[in-house]
Amino acid sequence: MEDTGKPSVTSMRVEDVGAEAVRIEHSHMVMPEALLGLSESELIFLGRKATFKLDCIIMPCVVIMYILNYLDRQNIASAKLANIDNDLGLSAVQYQTSVSILFCGYILFQVPSNIVVGKIQYPAVYICAAMAVWGVVSALMAAVQNFSGLLACRFFLGIVEAAFFPGALYFLSLFYNRKQFAFRTAILYSGSQLGNAFGGLFAIAILNLDGHDGIEGWRWLFLIEGVMTIGIAIIFAFILPNSIRKLRGFSQQEREWVLWNFESDLGQQDNAKEVSGRRGLLMALQDWKMWLFMALLTSFYISAAVTNFFPSVVGGLGYSRNKTYGLTAPPFILCVICMLVNGFHSDRKQERYLHIVCPLAITMVANIIAVSTLSIGARYVAMMLMPGSFYAASIVVLSWITGSLNQPAVKRAAAIATINAVANTPNIWTSYLYRSPPRYVVAFIVNLVFAGVAIVAATVIRFYLRRENARMDRGEDVGKSGPTEAQRMAGFRYIL
Repeated sequence: MEDTGKPSVTSMRVEDVGAEAVRIEHSHMVMPEALLGLSESELIFLGRKATFKLDCIIMPCVVIMYILNYLDRQNIASAKLANIDNDLGLSAVQYQTSVSILFCGYILFQVPSNIVVGKIQYPAVYICAAMAVWGVVSALMAAVQNFSGLLACRFFLGIVEAAFFPGALYFLSLFYNRKQFAFRTAILYSGSQLGNAFGGLFAIAILNLDGHDGIEGWRWLFLIEGVMTIGIAIIFAFILPNSIRKLRGFSQQEREWVLWNFESDLGQQDNAKEVSGRRGLLMALQDWKMWLFMALLTSFYISAAVTNFFPSVVGGLGYSRNKTYGLTAPPFILCVICMLVNGFHSDRKQERYLHIVCPLAITMVANIIAVSTLSIGARYVAMMLMPGSFYAASIVVLSWITGSLNQPAVKRAAAIATINAVANTPNIWTSYLYRSPPRYVVAFIVNLVFAGVAIVAATVIRFYLRRENARMDRGEDVGKSGPTEAQRMAGFRYIL
């Protein structure tokens, strides 16, 4: 038999006389007894079936949650089309403050919320409860009468929405291993991009209720989207699993495979009770990798800030309001396709760096085009390229983060939230860059520069992780911030 250098599933299973289990040579994790009698082809078929079943339960729910998360956050922009600023007597500064204040609550509460998610027994119920609460806050915005009421609602909306995105990333990391994560992150992130693509069109449909029962269209918008969010949150609380060990609708073999697939890659079991929330946060703050990834993701989000003002930027092409909303949809539909392809290929090749740098090179080209010309065709090409390139790269960054800052579980939760919280701070100040239509020269130059900074940061991280892998190969101590002893013994290595 030809030696390919990669042991098959069958060859990796070694009989241990007198023992009840078989150990996997590359990971030293115990294969469950329910899987021992299966051939290699049967094990592969079982794995595909179990993964598909897990995907069907989890991924549609988190995507819909993200769409509603985006809609409830961004509906104030659509409400402006229905004259919320005139009805409430808002000045331009007051309206901009109402937009930005959400991110203050959003940034401040991500870390404590994700530490809670990392410690509690029912993370899915917690995230769904947060979703129901932000639905309530969104619905209450239909009753605001002045700037103060709108400001308070937007701030509290940011607080409760802070639970979702970092919480969802951590939640996915409880069920999918590092080899599966980039593609699932892409599926998750497609929720926000679908919201970008169709949110404006959905809002226009609701705004047609303007004056119905004497209620302004923007109040209908807040009310309908809020009530819809509450109802779906309640349904999802009964669907989403809270633990990889308690999967409803799975056979015993399927449950055993999902758990074995997760733990054999991780090198040990996930244990939320391993350390306290405070200790998990301190461990994350003491890990150099977290700060490097923070610099990388922050650079991404600065370069991607154009998405917050996409209708305005596309509006600079000179089309009517409805045509402008129509033109904003194709770039984000392309974006979803690019994210899914790049995430799938990154998992398939088990490679992260090139799947980040290559899309970022396209981002740089798109910004160069945007800043260099007022040609409608060329600028729309740039608009098509921007979301698809930087978001295709960013979902790989997020999977790189969860796969490299993984143990203990509470540290992973704290690190994800801390990185995402800091990386979202540009949403507060980048709004001031988009003030010189139609060219937005300063904004596109800043986007270009930080796409380059992101490439440099990704390169530094790759060299750092490669060095750490080499040290582990030599049997050297990589310190407290590296993989646990159990993971090192199991052959854990960082994905590059």
